[in-house]
Amino acid sequence: MEVILELRGVSKDFPGHRAVKQVSLDIGRGSFFSLLGPSGCGKTTTLRLIAGFETPTSGEIWLNGARIDALPPFLRNVNTVFQNYALFPHLTVRGNVEFGLRRAGDAAERVRQVLEQLQLLGKESRKPAQLSGGERQRVALARALVLAPDVLLLDEPLSALDPQLRKQVRAELKELQRRTGVTFLFVTHDQEEALALSDRIAIMNAGEVEQTGTPQELYQKPRSRFVASFLGEMNWIDGAGIRPECVRVSCDGGRPGTITHTTFLGPHRLFTIRLEGGEVVTAQTAASAEHRVGEAVHVSWDSADELRFPS
Repeated sequence: MEVILELRGVSKDFPGHRAVKQVSLDIGRGSFFSLLGPSGCGKTTTLRLIAGFETPTSGEIWLNGARIDALPPFLRNVNTVFQNYALFPHLTVRGNVEFGLRRAGDAAERVRQVLEQLQLLGKESRKPAQLSGGERQRVALARALVLAPDVLLLDEPLSALDPQLRKQVRAELKELQRRTGVTFLFVTHDQEEALALSDRIAIMNAGEVEQTGTPQELYQKPRSRFVASFLGEMNWIDGAGIRPECVRVSCDGGRPGTITHTTFLGPHRLFTIRLEGGEVVTAQTAASAEHRVGEAVHVSWDSADELRFPS
């Protein structure tokens, strides 16, 4: 895939703190790329460096084959959707979407096309206070996309939505990216969002990129204990990591233990099992599994499912 955005050894220092440490990334044109990591890992600072809101202490940022890290934000063909959407409350939907185009001449057809793409036609005269959370998010996306950016930067744009709406808007966001072909760079701390949306993910920790890959690569072949633990659930037993879905629960065969807790999660059930010796294991089974708290069981797994990392 052709690279549209490249970071080469980018670092950012603040007084007494290095927020981003030698980050190098290649982001393909037309892809949905996510920066995933816990709070304070440097992902939002990395986004702000690309947008031009911060200046790198060292390193280079390239867009479409041109170096942009010394350019002001308005000379970079990227646009940002912020966590709080930053809509103008006194402007209508159309006024918000048109705002950045006021110096670009007559753009009525372009605005109409974007409003149609975002399913906002018929709501052009409403103001943000009259919109739902999902509609406000679509207005923020429309305002960014109407400027035809090479890369759209999204700083945790779903975090303000309730869980059910979040899933709905997440699906719309992925479909929108597919339809428009615009490169999306998405920042999130939510692993489920990153797995569901992304073509590729960079997992960040303490200012550094721990690993980059497809969702499947990162989940199935993590290169560090941090990546294995952060992306999905993990049991650590005898120096190996075992995913809960790889743990089998039976009446005999395997390591003995006692069920201490059960959790019903719709399509599956989680059992927490304390093994003889004190280790605790989580097993994911079919929802129909009938084991009870206090029951003596055995757990086992295939050695091929063990994940091992240097100590």
